[in-house]
Amino acid sequence: MRPEDALETPAHFALVTLHRPANVDDPDMLRRIMSVLAWASEQLAIVFPVHPRTRKRLHDLAFSPPAGLRLTDPLSYLEFLALQQRAAVVLTDSGGIQEESTFLGVPCLTLRDNTERPVTVTIGTNTVVGRDPAALRRELQKVLNGEPKRGHIPPLWDGKAGTRIANALTSYGT
Repeated sequence: MRPEDALETPAHFALVTLHRPANVDDPDMLRRIMSVLAWASEQLAIVFPVHPRTRKRLHDLAFSPPAGLRLTDPLSYLEFLALQQRAAVVLTDSGGIQEESTFLGVPCLTLRDNTERPVTVTIGTNTVVGRDPAALRRELQKVLNGEPKRGHIPPLWDGKAGTRIANALTSYGT
């Protein structure tokens, strides 16, 4: 699928990114994740802009996506952000996307055993499901049931960091 086709999405969809070696370079793990995505795609359209390395691994597995799972070429940052803002849930192993999802108020399921962005879990919309397909399925089921994690934008995520830094630097010299 062409990237521009990904922008024509249904009203209710999940957005996926996977690129970390722990998830995509282990054929069994990738197969298990894709099995959960195939299950979820029966109930919720899924848009998956595929990283080139991930695409190769899916090809090696001879993975054939079901109709509800749209594999696309990678998207530009702005195209991806536009999809992220409209998604019902984001599934990712990327750190930055955890922050963006929290800021946008979109539930995020992180397919890693930990996160460098703990505030996205404690205050935000992020849930770390680890590399556990059963946990991923449970959390996806909550979204499908209309019970996604609700969070808040963390304090100081107001877009005014530059002003605060400039004020701190200015007052430092006085």
